[in-house]
Amino acid sequence: MGEPTTPPELTLTLFSQPRLLAPARAMVGSFANRLGFDEIQCGQISLAIDEAICNIINHGYDRRPDGEIRLRLWALGGDEGNPDPAAGPGMHIVIEDRARQVDPEQIRSRDLEDIRPGGLGVYIIQEIMDEVQYEKRSDGGMRLSMLKRIPSRDESASAGSRNRGGEGKHA
Repeated sequence: MGEPTTPPELTLTLFSQPRLLAPARAMVGSFANRLGFDEIQCGQISLAIDEAICNIINHGYDRRPDGEIRLRLWALGGDEGNPDPAAGPGMHIVIEDRARQVDPEQIRSRDLEDIRPGGLGVYIIQEIMDEVQYEKRSDGGMRLSMLKRIPSRDESASAGSRNRGGEGKHA
């Protein structure tokens, strides 16, 4: 998943401080809403961003409050400015830091059978987003690239019936 070649529509640079999570979630949720994601999808996307930034704060920067995190957002599809028409309508999100580097192959969720608080951020991100890629940055730190497409009406209806245990809509 390459990064779009056009400049991002939105860029937010923040420090590695938990108090800044709410404004980042609000910005991402509002952007997703304006692109056409429904309320539930906007909340899910915001949750994925929250988990990613929390992981950077807690694991990358070891809770240091002065670490820099850069969040960039692109709209995909549906307009002339689309950097990747083949991706369909949606959004591309890139989060970069200058924190400690880790081998991308080692980034994984803990076993879901291991019931205890925490440790599910990577799992949540992978479940919510359509594409997720972790990579080391050449100048230090890490880059997380994520792609989320707006489901077609058919996909949304199908997902809705699966979420209700396979039941159809009742009049």
